[in-house]
Amino acid sequence: MTLDPYGDKELVELYDVDNPAGDDHDYFRRLADTIGATKVVDLGCGTGLLTRSLVTPGRVVTGIDPSATMLNFARRQPGAEAVTWIDGDASAIASTGDIDLVVSSGNTMMHIPDDDLPSALKSCAGALRPGGVMAFESRNPATRAWEGWSRQATYGERDTSVGHLREWIEVTEVDGGRVVFDAHNLFDDGRDAVYTTTLYFRAAAEITAALEDADFGAVTVQGGWHNEPATPTSRLLVVQAAKQ
Repeated sequence: MTLDPYGDKELVELYDVDNPAGDDHDYFRRLADTIGATKVVDLGCGTGLLTRSLVTPGRVVTGIDPSATMLNFARRQPGAEAVTWIDGDASAIASTGDIDLVVSSGNTMMHIPDDDLPSALKSCAGALRPGGVMAFESRNPATRAWEGWSRQATYGERDTSVGHLREWIEVTEVDGGRVVFDAHNLFDDGRDAVYTTTLYFRAAAEITAALEDADFGAVTVQGGWHNEPATPTSRLLVVQAAKQ
């Protein structure tokens, strides 16, 4: 993976169009309100759409992302001045032990390689106060979503603010839960902006074990944003855990 996997300034402008606020953002905002969070970290904040919406009077919000291009976009958006933006990954989270909530949306945790996951979770635990909560979602490997990620199944064309685009994704490698795919963005001038992404699909038991090893407890895994039970056919695994 490149240091800035979303380094195309034109395509970053389309990110929020393609990934608008929805039930996921409602879930994280509701969680922050429910636990009375006054200090929140958004890990993998991207363009900051969720991050900025987490800001309320008396609440300190920090957004962290490894993409400088995305953060530069985030800093230009309305309300951005109320957020502290940090260029980095989980290792950039300060071990203050006073954070109430760490959220990670957009399947961010799936981008973290297996070898790096323990240290990333420990960084999150180090930031949280005892009883502080971490919440994120991950795709359920049991549904094998990647089997539908072919050019034939995903090809589309559209007019956008950056021009006409032909788009598709293609899986190039599957190794257990590790899935590599190329996202193609073909402009009318012939330029094909190809972004290679690696995702790590993890079952609920794997996620739970990794969290417990990182000093989390009270782990819950649900099958959706409205407290649905997790089943083999659940598209998502929505995870909460408390710092012990």
